[in-house]
Amino acid sequence: MSDFLKKGFLLGLGAAVTGKEKLDSKLQQMVEKNELTQEQARTVMRNFMDKGEMKTDEWNTKQFEQTQQMAKDLGLATKEDINELRARISELESQLAEREQQESQ
Repeated sequence: MSDFLKKGFLLGLGAAVTGKEKLDSKLQQMVEKNELTQEQARTVMRNFMDKGEMKTDEWNTKQFEQTQQMAKDLGLATKEDINELRARISELESQLAEREQQESQ
């Protein structure tokens, strides 16, 4: 992961943690003032956490796509490329072995 992306991720993570702590504090205040029930506060926090997990999944997907694109732009072989080449080599080796066997008969 590039240093720039890593710093951005850590900044976002820090903001999320701070946001969670502030939200939790505010929800507890609202429960104490009887503006919310404990169950409502849990629901709000659960929704906040679920949204955070969705954003994390989106981030991971985008990061993977960007990494794949960078590898492609640099001309680096991906796992898929290597596996495809291995399959082709195995197929060619099988064909060569068949020809050699046929020629020796």
